Amino acid sequence: MKLSPKIILPCLLALACLVAALAPSPAFAANDKAKEFFNQGVTAEKAGKIDEAIVAYKGAITADASYTEAYMNLGALYFQKNQLDDAAKTFQTATEKDPKNVEAFANLGRVQYKTHKYVEAEAAYKTAVSLNPSDAGLHKELAKVYFDKASYPEAITELEACHKAGGGDTLTYYMLGKSYEKESKPTDAIAAYEKSNSIKDNYRADYGLGIIYLNQENFAEAAKAFKAALKAEPKGYLAAYNYAIAVESQNKDAIDQNIANWQEFIRLAKNNPKAKNDVAIAEAHVKDLKDSKTAKGSGN
Repeated sequence: MKLSPKIILPCLLALACLVAALAPSPAFAANDKAKEFFNQGVTAEKAGKIDEAIVAYKGAITADASYTEAYMNLGALYFQKNQLDDAAKTFQTATEKDPKNVEAFANLGRVQYKTHKYVEAEAAYKTAVSLNPSDAGLHKELAKVYFDKASYPEAITELEACHKAGGGDTLTYYMLGKSYEKESKPTDAIAAYEKSNSIKDNYRADYGLGIIYLNQENFAEAAKAFKAALKAEPKGYLAAYNYAIAVESQNKDAIDQNIANWQEFIRLAKNNPKAKNDVAIAEAHVKDLKDSKTAKGSGN
């Protein structure tokens, strides 16, 4: 029975849900009435009176339609209330009022990214990056858009720019590793995954390493990586599946160990509907291993 390795799709839904905080902006030049409304909005917001703050910021905009800071704070509150269409429209207006406002474009990108409007998010982030190319965080956020679009060459470019600008964390190096892996550059992928783990050991980087080594038939290193993945995430049933493959590929005669590894995968995956077929395959394989052990024990 041939057992194929299981691969995690490079999705960042669980890794990249966090959007940078949209903080209130200070008041700058505006007419007195607009400033009065704006300051009322800031006071209300600090007191947790969000609806009152929204009304006040709208008043500031009515008094001075060019008051960019009022649009910024209003957009942030819409975002906080999960009124994402209103947030996007408000930040879009802010970019039109102030085409050199980096944070307006960045916030627009964040809203569009959260709503999975990747084309619009890409455009907004690219403008923000062009206005401030030394901002590592902006390169990271643009890279996340490319990563989720499976535009791996572009993701690599932005991630390398992020790292060159002094940024980088376990997520950016994981994304870089996965992007290089998808571009069939395993040596670069291994280096990036290892860098990700050097910052903080994590399931996905260990898992990515395991898949590369498994595909290279370097079963010892694959087993080591999947074991590390299981240490980082003890419920990672896919790592358990591939760990069992890697160990058995090294030593088919270690029947007791192989049975134990497959039984551990079954234990982790048996209640997961997505793993139903794999559990059935593993159970059949365990039966084959036990039959093989019995046959050897009987001298046949």
